[in-house]
Amino acid sequence: MTDKLITEGKFTYVEAGEGPAIIVLHGLMGALSNFEDTFNYFSNTGYKVLIPELPLYSLPLVKTNVKNLAKFLKDFIEHKKIDKAILLGNSLGGHIALYFTKHYQEKVEALVLTGSSGLYEKAMGDSFPKRGNYEYIEQKVKDVFYDPKMATKELVDNIYEIVNDRNSVIKTLAIAKSAIRHNMAKDLPEMKQPSCIIWGKQDNVTPPEVADDFQKLLPDSNLFWLDECGHAAMMEKPEEFNKILHDWFMSRNI
Repeated sequence: MTDKLITEGKFTYVEAGEGPAIIVLHGLMGALSNFEDTFNYFSNTGYKVLIPELPLYSLPLVKTNVKNLAKFLKDFIEHKKIDKAILLGNSLGGHIALYFTKHYQEKVEALVLTGSSGLYEKAMGDSFPKRGNYEYIEQKVKDVFYDPKMATKELVDNIYEIVNDRNSVIKTLAIAKSAIRHNMAKDLPEMKQPSCIIWGKQDNVTPPEVADDFQKLLPDSNLFWLDECGHAAMMEKPEEFNKILHDWFMSRNI
């Protein structure tokens, strides 16, 4: 998707389609390409899909936290002159969507969470990271998926590069600590937006009970399971993920 990147000021993003805006938020180690199938599907079925690159490693260290990533999202929405958006977040991206919704409810049409952090912060790396140990990183990437073949050499190489960059490691740990501080459990009952929760049954990072808790705490939510699927449902089961989400949009007139 790098050939589609648009850069305007501090924002780098991809965008396609026309219709209600879906803003996709990637995770801590995620890339825009993780959502390529979802981007292509919804931008061709009546939605405008935007995926901004989150400034995980470019903010000053003191501002590298969930709060400022949510502020970045607010600035992006204002830059694009979007009144209301559907927020779709995986892992840390879901956490940013939730924190943003807490503060700017009027700007959120609906929430879509998959493998989201915000309740259970083992997601942010319990034994992270062992620099220089390629085999260890490779195994950690495989653990994200049900099917270890999803952990391609390109994907492992990208993450290996991140964890061997001192600046990136320091900021990753800063975000992880921030995520623990910003647990959303008490805030979720106030979020009245329609919420779609799509979760891998074999998610080892944010286990199935996390999805159950999200459904219990979000007042207007529906939970859908994908079998033989890990932490990144939109990558591992893209066709099923897109169908579930599109059907849900239709059922909610979104």
